[in-house]
Amino acid sequence: MITDRQRAILDFERSWWTLDEPRDLAIRARFQCSVEEYRTELHELLDAPGTADVDPLLVRRLQRQRSRRRRERTDTNAGAGS
Repeated sequence: MITDRQRAILDFERSWWTLDEPRDLAIRARFQCSVEEYRTELHELLDAPGTADVDPLLVRRLQRQRSRRRRERTDTNAGAGS
């Protein structure tokens, strides 16, 4: 079971691009935390048991995006050492 805050994070991730304000400002206003703290909380939420039961499509999409970004960073860092 997820908390109200965690549900709010998932709701935000589902629709943040429809907002008229920049994402980082919306995060600070809605969640009263830094973008880094929000991302940490989001990543922990994506790995938490039961989160996928709430919104499986959203959670899988966010997990795929996270994996892709990690691979890109790894590939970029590996190429920089060449």
